[in-house]
Amino acid sequence: MRSLFLAAALAVIGPLSAAAQDAAEGEKIYKRLCSVCHIVAKEGPTRQGPTLFGLVGRKAGSVEGFRYSEANKKSDLVWSPEILDKYITDPRAVVPGTTMAFAGLRKADERAALIAFLATLK
Repeated sequence: MRSLFLAAALAVIGPLSAAAQDAAEGEKIYKRLCSVCHIVAKEGPTRQGPTLFGLVGRKAGSVEGFRYSEANKKSDLVWSPEILDKYITDPRAVVPGTTMAFAGLRKADERAALIAFLATLK
């Protein structure tokens, strides 16, 4: 009975630990690649891009006061992890006409870590 409980506990804790590690790695990637243009605070001065706080689940082009490209405003996207993965890979392929000056992140593990970090910003 004890080993069954231990196995069940490890099954729950293992993925949570991995997700936390991914988010920590994602924060490093954010700092290296994204922080020049984006903040992660709920409110504050925008930079070249809008805040990334609350990004996962948010409608594209919806941060009040930020001047988005027409392409972004009209994209009708909601930033799910799947859409973010495609967008971070190649922004212009997902939103043709975007003004985001980012060529894309090719490494799937880095994209996954970055998205894990972005998902913590609530």
